[in-house]
Amino acid sequence: MAAPLQGQGRKKNPTSKLFVADVEGEALIDTGETIDQLSKRTVYTAQGTVIETKEAAINAMVFSNGTGISLDPETRVEVRKFVQEPFTPNRTDMEVEPSISQTVSHVSRGTVGLCTSKLVAGSSMQYTTPNAAVRIKGGKVVIATGNQGTTVSLIDGEVTVQAGELDAGGQLLQPGFQAFIPAAGGPMQISRIPPEQLGALDDKVSMACMARKTVYFEAATRKESSQQASGQDDITAFEGEGEGDPDEEIVAIPTTPPDIPIQFTVSPANLPST
Repeated sequence: MAAPLQGQGRKKNPTSKLFVADVEGEALIDTGETIDQLSKRTVYTAQGTVIETKEAAINAMVFSNGTGISLDPETRVEVRKFVQEPFTPNRTDMEVEPSISQTVSHVSRGTVGLCTSKLVAGSSMQYTTPNAAVRIKGGKVVIATGNQGTTVSLIDGEVTVQAGELDAGGQLLQPGFQAFIPAAGGPMQISRIPPEQLGALDDKVSMACMARKTVYFEAATRKESSQQASGQDDITAFEGEGEGDPDEEIVAIPTTPPDIPIQFTVSPANLPST
């Protein structure tokens, strides 16, 4: 009889969410049940989704742990695992993620920019590509993968890059450096980010960081979340039931219109002379 009593006092984890902050061009999301065109201010259950941008399309999204992500054209990302524990009550610092989370995503092609919240102790975040794995402790990072290999560029924060399954320990990357893992094999190459790449890389993470400012997430009981959803007609929620029936529901609360200004880098040579 002890086991059922223990189970009654255990809170079930809420279903983690994904908020679409901005989208330009054609981008699709595969939920496992339907394939939808991405549109602004929509909310999806995150785990198990596949997001794909077509040619000339970009989009920015926010996970319910506060991490922003931007996708370049012709990029495909699979959210293989994204789970969160119940939110910390009465939290005041929105820069810190609301609870312990675990993220495992796979970038099969293209480029993503990441801007994380402050991850709490016990959280883990890993992004993989066909030839690399990136363990992210927090910060701003760009991951690009294609036929030649994978390039991981760290703008700020801390990441560890592994070159394939045999690279057990991986290499700790310092801010301002990038790692290249050749698709054909061979050792990982670490070098300082070339100055001519810094502007474009910073634009990608800036878009992800700006997306984070368009929304925050709260935990509510299922009754409360239904009332909030009924009062926000311009937000579309695509709900998915997780295992069991969680005690609380994660609700996305937009803070500003989700029109993320696209950053353009202007060469000093093109600036007017004074």
